Amino acid sequence: MLRLRHSGQVMMILPPEDTDFNRVSLEEFSAKVFTSNKVESQAMNKKIRLLFFQVVFLTMSATAQEAFPFFTKDFPVEDFAARRARVYDATGPSAFALVQGAPSPVGYVRFRQSNEFYYLCGVETPHAYILLDGSQRRSTLYFPHRNEGRERAEGKALSPEEEKLVRQFTGVDAVYGVDMLAEHLARYARGTMMRTLFTPFSPAEGFAVSRDLAVRSVADASSDPFDGRLSREGNFIQLLRSRFPQFEIRDLTPTLDKLRLIKSPLEITLIKKATQLSALALMECMRSTKPGIMEYELDAVAKFGYYRNGAQGEAYYSLIASGPNAMIGHYNAGRRQMQDGDMLLMDFGPDYGYYMSDLTRVWPVNGKFNKAQRELYDFYVGCYRAVLKAIQPGLTAPAILLEAVREMDGILSRTRFSKPAYERATKRFVDSFRQSANRPRASLGHWVGMSTHDVGEDFGPLRPGMVFTMEPSLLVPEENINIRCEDLIVITEQRAEVVSDFLPLDAAGIETLMQSNGMLQQYPSAKPMER
Repeated sequence: MLRLRHSGQVMMILPPEDTDFNRVSLEEFSAKVFTSNKVESQAMNKKIRLLFFQVVFLTMSATAQEAFPFFTKDFPVEDFAARRARVYDATGPSAFALVQGAPSPVGYVRFRQSNEFYYLCGVETPHAYILLDGSQRRSTLYFPHRNEGRERAEGKALSPEEEKLVRQFTGVDAVYGVDMLAEHLARYARGTMMRTLFTPFSPAEGFAVSRDLAVRSVADASSDPFDGRLSREGNFIQLLRSRFPQFEIRDLTPTLDKLRLIKSPLEITLIKKATQLSALALMECMRSTKPGIMEYELDAVAKFGYYRNGAQGEAYYSLIASGPNAMIGHYNAGRRQMQDGDMLLMDFGPDYGYYMSDLTRVWPVNGKFNKAQRELYDFYVGCYRAVLKAIQPGLTAPAILLEAVREMDGILSRTRFSKPAYERATKRFVDSFRQSANRPRASLGHWVGMSTHDVGEDFGPLRPGMVFTMEPSLLVPEENINIRCEDLIVITEQRAEVVSDFLPLDAAGIETLMQSNGMLQQYPSAKPMER
């Protein structure tokens, strides 16, 4: 039976005392409310209906807010706690670390946390900080205070007002407003035991950012005589030194880089998902490629595949280079119309849950390699596969390259080229591997993880959990030819797993795939509007 309780001007609807909300749906509860013969007044019944719908609205609002991604579901809190524990181990008991999260984005852009901050706590809130106390092995998050107006407009965000909720989601030990950070740092400064503060010196990695380009951006700004501003990290360090001269400020970047070099099984799962999306997008672009289409149309095809399958963005701008554009290593304008007889190089990958992939393929725009293209391409693939076959856990890059070069020399000696330029180019190609094999600090390519050109420096034997790509280029500058393929490799205990091996690499497989029409043929571009 429905029970009513009056409290001043407020009437509350209470369900029967024996109601089990785990078993009664809103529809059933509604029926009980509206069929109750105990409420005789029509006016009272209207109030009940109004209050009921208010209850339903509040319930729906709460459910919607619960669906908001306060905290990642890709990793359990124990994983982040383990990462923080490794930071405590590295910095020691007489130091603490402070990491600044990403600021609010400029413009109507979805917020994306910096890789460094996300790696330690999984929190996706702007202007947050995390402090890691090595002496107590205790973590503290600092957030801006709740902004109710912004929450109504954009959805709920974590704040110190939800301290218990934040600790539950993140597993940290304490939560405060960002206004308390200076006071807490002052307490450390007054002590005698904790005088070393670690914070990242390198610029943070955000949306489609790897450190190489982040550093370049800082250099561009500093060399501009009408700009000259510090990086956000540089400004933060300068503020810490001026406000707390008692601290010795040290770089946390090498510690985080070393941790990120070896990926966990869950990290590898996300990288594999990103790789799957990248490969499927490239396959769809192969099907869609026909003479006359624009490079940017393939960008649209790939992005549809990424976003349709849950990616949060692109790992980097698309490199869709047809004809002579392929000679520009990171050509990204995408404005050329593809011509019959062109070769197309496409290099693109998504950002899936803060983890990237990076794949590249080359194919003929008309769907069929001509004799000269096939001559070079088959040679390239033979050498490329020689490297893939030689990669094994426990081997160094020079050892792998030395083994691959032996097979490449055999391929080179057996191949007859139709043009002297091709013979020169292929010899240079093999010699480049030979030279790398003689360098102790040689690498096979670049690491991949939370950034496309991921962090970490290691020239020793390959170890389980390492993830990288290789992307050698065979260049024939006389004819503006650049053949470059790229696959993603995960090192396990037993082998080197080529995650992208289902993406066609051999010429015959590419030609077969391109016999089918793709999205661009099924959904032609819109005609220009008449003026």
